[in-house]
Amino acid sequence: MAVITVTKENYNEEVINSTVPVLLDFWATWCGPCRMLSPIVDEIANEVEGKAKVCKINVDEQPELAQQFGIMSIPTLVFMKNGEIVAKEVGVRSKQVILDKLN
Repeated sequence: MAVITVTKENYNEEVINSTVPVLLDFWATWCGPCRMLSPIVDEIANEVEGKAKVCKINVDEQPELAQQFGIMSIPTLVFMKNGEIVAKEVGVRSKQVILDKLN
């Protein structure tokens, strides 16, 4: 499954109402560490297809969502299950750390 771009318009459908765990990647185009993390997140999206959703939220395009989650630094990864935040990681993380938190 490709990475899902989340906006305030599709947030409830893709995240809150998801029946599988969700990884939210808060990022921006000008963010160097975000560009380093992006290929890892893309790989994970392919590996967890059907078992979890991987979503990206551009903080410049979706400031309301960034504010709702209290995003102060990017990249920030938010792990959600049943519409609730279960973990939050700030900065570049290894693929294994992300997979462990998602499962």
